[in-house]
Amino acid sequence: MGWFRQRRPTLKLALQGGGAHGAFTWGVLDRLLEEDLDFEGLSGANAGALNAPGFATGWLQGGTDGAREALHDFWRDVSDGTRSLSRAPLDFLFSGWNRDWSPDFLLISSLTKVASPYQLNPSGFNPLERILNDHIDFDLLRNTRRIKIFVAATNVHTAQPRIFHNDELNTQALLASSCLPVLFQAVEIDGQHYWDGGYSANPALYPLLLECACRDLLLIQLSPRNRAEVPTGIQDIAHRINEISFSAHLFRELQMLAVLHRQGRHIPLALHPLRRRVRALHFHLIHTEGTTENLGRASHVNADWRFLTHLRDQGRETAGTWLARHRDALGKRSSEQLQRFL
Repeated sequence: MGWFRQRRPTLKLALQGGGAHGAFTWGVLDRLLEEDLDFEGLSGANAGALNAPGFATGWLQGGTDGAREALHDFWRDVSDGTRSLSRAPLDFLFSGWNRDWSPDFLLISSLTKVASPYQLNPSGFNPLERILNDHIDFDLLRNTRRIKIFVAATNVHTAQPRIFHNDELNTQALLASSCLPVLFQAVEIDGQHYWDGGYSANPALYPLLLECACRDLLLIQLSPRNRAEVPTGIQDIAHRINEISFSAHLFRELQMLAVLHRQGRHIPLALHPLRRRVRALHFHLIHTEGTTENLGRASHVNADWRFLTHLRDQGRETAGTWLARHRDALGKRSSEQLQRFL
């Protein structure tokens, strides 16, 4: 009898954006890297568009250990290189990680209501530019065939998503995907201007479906799926509106996939290749539910290292729980989780 090496389960990853909450995704990725898994593609927007190339750079350069080290160093530099919202240590005892009433956050919030980044930051300075140049090997990502990267940005002129593939990746593409228009000037690429990818694809699922062959798709969702209370304060209402708008395109994509997945049971597979892929899809979900709901509006811009590592540890724990339940099912059976979005 001949011997053969069983192929490792392979994942394609969809990484939702969420500013500093992307440190939760860092933790999930860190835990996944402890398993005997392979990775075919990553799609991301905003923080997801930063985690994806950071992960891929480290993974291509140094395998599992390289990816874990690259993510750690990237987030460490984000904390050191960007201005964290400062508070006295004693405040943590009374309000935990919620910094909605910190002087820095109140000042930023007030300024962005009366002036645009073109007035407040006429030079267009973005602290992420130096960090990305230091940590992402764009030449490596543009020339590799081992892993596919899809980065979403929103075209300001047309409101349509722009998906940057490996051969288009550069610092400007990542800055565009993470460009919050109240904080930064629109990023110009090839004569077009772009804002945060979360407005149009957070993240885009269809490139993973159409361009990656593996069946298992894992979505790491950062926006809370449910809010028990109806917001009544003006700031809380605006915050919930942002949460809903940043997830709307993702939910529509998931609903469409769920419809196609259900219909695929009754339609001959030979009819359309897309239907075959959707029917064969193994959909998985890791989310922050119970972790980020009470962190406050300021938490998305809180780059304090203690806060980032707290979210990382929460992500690791959540991923560990998910792996304990679903690790053995990877590559073996289709998930019914898509149907929850109908």
